Amino acid sequence: MSVLPYLVAGWILLAGLYGLVTSRDLVQAVGCLAVAQSSTYVLLLAVGYRRDATAPVFSDLPPGSPVVDPVVQALALTDIVVGATVTALLLSLVIQLRKRHGTVDPEELTGLRG
Repeated sequence: MSVLPYLVAGWILLAGLYGLVTSRDLVQAVGCLAVAQSSTYVLLLAVGYRRDATAPVFSDLPPGSPVVDPVVQALALTDIVVGATVTALLLSLVIQLRKRHGTVDPEELTGLRG
């Protein structure tokens, strides 16, 4: 098994976290969080990959032939749906913050400090 997909997943995660830490805008922060979360797609697909394996359709395969794990593919699809939902929810919260406070800069949201 190659280590390349794991390195790519780590690089995407670090790029998203770097953008999240250095962002000066809440919309950009939500986008960077979505990028960081997309590294889990690569990681899940790397875990479920098998060399010389086919899709898990069992009607036309001889017994004992290698297939790709369908559970990992289902988890990746669930991860995509949850990521899209979280991104939509966070963007709607940013829109409400913009309506109430007139800015999306985290430094200018002084009314939210405890």
